Formats: sequence, C-alpha cells, structure tokens
Amino acid sequence: MAEEEYTECLLESKYHEGCPGCKVDQMKRLRRGFPFSALFSIWIIVLCTTLPISSLFPFLYFMIDDFDIAKKEEDIGFYAGFVGCSFMLGRALTSVICGILADRYGRKPVILIGTTSVVVFNTLFGLSLNFWMAIVTRFCLGCFNGLLGGPIKAYAVETFRDEYLSLALSAVSAAWGIGLIIGPAIGGFLAQPAKQYPSLFSQDSFFGKFPYCLPCFAISIFAFLVTIISLWIPETLHNHKFDAVKDDPESNKVAEKNEKKSLLKNWPLMSSIIVYCIFSLHNMAYTEIFSLWANSPRKYGGLGYTTAEVGSVLAVSGVGLLIFQLSLYSYAERNLGPIIVTRICGILSLVVLSTYPLIAKLSGVALTMALYSASVAKNVLSTSTITGTFILQNRAVGQDQRGAANGISITAMSICKAIGPGAAGVIFSWSEKRQDASFLPGTQMVFFILNVVLALGVLWTFKPFLAETQH
Repeated sequence: MAEEEYTECLLESKYHEGCPGCKVDQMKRLRRGFPFSALFSIWIIVLCTTLPISSLFPFLYFMIDDFDIAKKEEDIGFYAGFVGCSFMLGRALTSVICGILADRYGRKPVILIGTTSVVVFNTLFGLSLNFWMAIVTRFCLGCFNGLLGGPIKAYAVETFRDEYLSLALSAVSAAWGIGLIIGPAIGGFLAQPAKQYPSLFSQDSFFGKFPYCLPCFAISIFAFLVTIISLWIPETLHNHKFDAVKDDPESNKVAEKNEKKSLLKNWPLMSSIIVYCIFSLHNMAYTEIFSLWANSPRKYGGLGYTTAEVGSVLAVSGVGLLIFQLSLYSYAERNLGPIIVTRICGILSLVVLSTYPLIAKLSGVALTMALYSASVAKNVLSTSTITGTFILQNRAVGQDQRGAANGISITAMSICKAIGPGAAGVIFSWSEKRQDASFLPGTQMVFFILNVVLALGVLWTFKPFLAETQH
C-alpha cells in the first residue's frame, strides 16, 4: 500500500533527489499515525528557548536588592524592569536577520546555534556580580535567542501534515506558555538554595556565593541536552526552486497568491502580527508583574510570598496549561476557528484579571485556592490567544517566506515584550508609592492598565481589522 501511495505522490509532486525539504515532504505523505517524535523534538526546542525568558522573575526582586543599586525598597521594581526588558531588546535586533538566514541556509543550523547560546549566556547570567553584568548577559542571550523564535515555528509548519497543523502550532505555543510558567517555577524553587535548603547547600558553597546560579545552571543543562538531540532533527528547507507543480501544495497555494506581494503588504500576515504583538506585550508585562506582586510585602498590596511559593503557583499553572493545549485547544480551533478562539479567550482573560486586586485581600486557604485557580485560568487563556495568532501568521505565507515572516513577527513581538517588562517595572514601582490615592490605589492601577492593553487586543480581533487568508 505504501508503494502505491508513494508512486501516486511522485506523480502529484516532482521529487528532487538530495533536497532535504523534498525528503521531509515525502516522509509526511507516507507517514501514518500521529508524529510523536516530531512533536517531542519541536516541543523541547521551544521549551529550551522559553525557559530563560521568565525564569528570573521570581528571584529578580531579591537579585536587584542584592546588587544594592536601589536606594529604596519601592525602587526595586524600577531596576528589575530594565533587566527584564534587556533580553527582548536583544531579540528584537536579531530576529529578522535570523529569519532570513533560516530561509537561506536552513532551519536546523540556526536552531542549533540558538540552543547552544542558551547554554552559554544563561549560565553567565546566573553568575552575575552586579546590575550591569546582568543587563549585558541577558541582552546577549536575547540576541542569540532570536535564532529560535521564527525558524522553529516555520519548522513546525513544514514538519506536520495539514491535519495536524493546528496541533503542531498549539504545541509550539503550549511549550512557549509552559516555558513562561515553568521557567519562573524553576527560578522560584532553585534560587537562593543556601537559604531555602540549608541542609544541602551551605552559605560558603558555590551556590551559596552565587545564589541565583542554580536555576540558570539547571536550565543550561536542559539546553545542552536539547542541543545534542537536535543534531538528529531533519532539515525541512527546500534547496531548489519550486516547479510548476508545487512540492508543498497546501502552503504554496498561499505563496502563489502572494508571490509578487511584499510581506509588509500582506494584510492577513501583518494584521495577525499586530494582534500578536498586543497580546505578547500584555502577557510579558503580566508575567513580570505577577512575580513582583506576589513577592512584594503585604503593606504595598502584594502577597508577601517567597520564591518557592511563587514557584508552586506557576508549576500548577503549567500543568493546567499543558493539559488544555494538548487536549482541548485543537478541538476548539477546528470547530470555531483561530480568530473566534482568540477573541473568546481574550474576553475571558479580562474577567479573570479583574479579580486580582480582590484576591490580594484574601488570606489563608481562600487566598491559596483563589490564586491558584486564577493563575491557571489566566495562563491558559493568554496562551490560547497567542496560539490563534500563530496559526493565522503561518497560513498567510508560503514556505519560501515563512522564516522571514516569522522573523518580522518575532522582531515586532520582541520590541513589545521589551517594552512590557520595562514599563511594568516602572508602573509597579510607581503604584507602590500611591497606596493612599483616591483613584485605583496601589496595585489596583497596575491591573487596570494591564486590562486596558488586553482590551485593545480583543477589540482588534474584530472585523475589518483582523483578516484570515482564504485558501
């Protein structure tokens, strides 16, 4: 049966000997059953990319305090914002170039360079001795991280058959969302080990002298293993020009339609990128604010949580997100479409976020239950909005432009995510100084501003702004 199908495929599409992209296309046509190995490879690469982005947030408050750069406790959030945004600033500067390189030289080389950079620069960040060393190492990590964002999404689209495409992109955004949650969980559980686990680590040990190195080192070990595994992933880029009969029929229908059109004039692509950027700015600002809010003292409207307690909340949120994205999201997307799912999740996220100032007034079991429930719901909904825009972006272009398109997307997103933590840190620091304000005192103002940004994203999911490519 496989032989007959293979012969039929050759008649439908011209196979180029020695072309890695053709080989992958052939493998996709002949494959039967769910591609677990491909899903696993993509998932761990995206996870490796994402873990360092937010792993610092649970301990960043304490790291800035240790650097002795903040003159007042209320100023810690201000300096934390700059460390948080330096990563995304570096990523913004390199993402388009990395996408172009991936379109020219292949997805695999840039993926390998990107995972290797996580090993090096994330470890160096954990060894930071002062504020400026932390800024520089995070910036360098972001510069090389741009190698992974666009190419891995293009790689996911090119590895899976059409019937599994929404699941593939759901896996990418699930790994991304889980990384943004599990990263802080790792940071929360492993930071300051001499303080948290004195029976295992003494103050005079290596990790006692470098209290924030252990979580970074743990992530770097994972990145090293991912780099080794990635040596065996196949290249998906075609090394020849497409014939009259396309090698990748479905995606290249879009390419034919837009072959003479600049990416910047491709409205379905650009509209989905803009919506993606708004949600990304919100999500990154929320990620930083959540940890700062949870760590800050009760007298400033925070929860007074330790790094380990924040890690526990985020770990549970990660499990909930994983279950939803890998089981329910693809079903919802098939029945409702990515735009409707994004819109509904955005609206529900507005409702959940509005409860946070009320949660801060609780205590004991009520606080624990409310916080865990809200955190799981918020992260599931936020990641689902991102997944929908992933799907829209990759449907809007063919393979020959996919790396560059994702590069533009990652660059724009990185700029927004650089603004997010910086602005979040400044706003959070400002809010702690206005506890007695008559209008939205303290952290109420922070969550109100987060909801304004989120509402703008939801508004732009309606017609005529957000457009979907018609195949």
